[in-house]
Amino acid sequence: MTRIWTENGFVENDPWVIETEEKKAEGEERPLLTVDQLIELADTSNEVGFGVLVKPADDVRRLEPYLYRLELVAVEFPAFNDGRGFSHASLLRDRLGYKNELRAVGDVLIDQVPLMLRCGFDSFAVTNATALMRLSENRLPGIAVHYQPTARTAAAGEAYSWRRRSV
Repeated sequence: MTRIWTENGFVENDPWVIETEEKKAEGEERPLLTVDQLIELADTSNEVGFGVLVKPADDVRRLEPYLYRLELVAVEFPAFNDGRGFSHASLLRDRLGYKNELRAVGDVLIDQVPLMLRCGFDSFAVTNATALMRLSENRLPGIAVHYQPTARTAAAGEAYSWRRRSV
């Protein structure tokens, strides 16, 4: 079972669906489009509020002209050892200035959630039983001090986190 988690807890009745041959969006559900589907649909309409599923091999820079029309960008993590989604999130947040919801989907493990939050992810489609249990208990692993700047500022403030020194 997949559940959507944000820092405010689990989300009920999330409308976004990754369509497959067996599962199609119906009723109030909304499909997550591929990058190619999004570009084709956006180029032929004036609609806004799209959702897009970014796969590891996709070039997120192709989304730049359409970012203002996106409500959700879901970034796929097909395996725990495939880190390209972290790069996608950093590009979307830092270089392209994407401000709306950024979701991690796929193989989302509890150890990766704090790092994903630092890269700019807002929500997570979680299926891993251990991750579901730990998130329901609000138990996130983490490291208090970070050396590299990211989409989220460090707890110590706006300064460059990698320039910190101990006193």
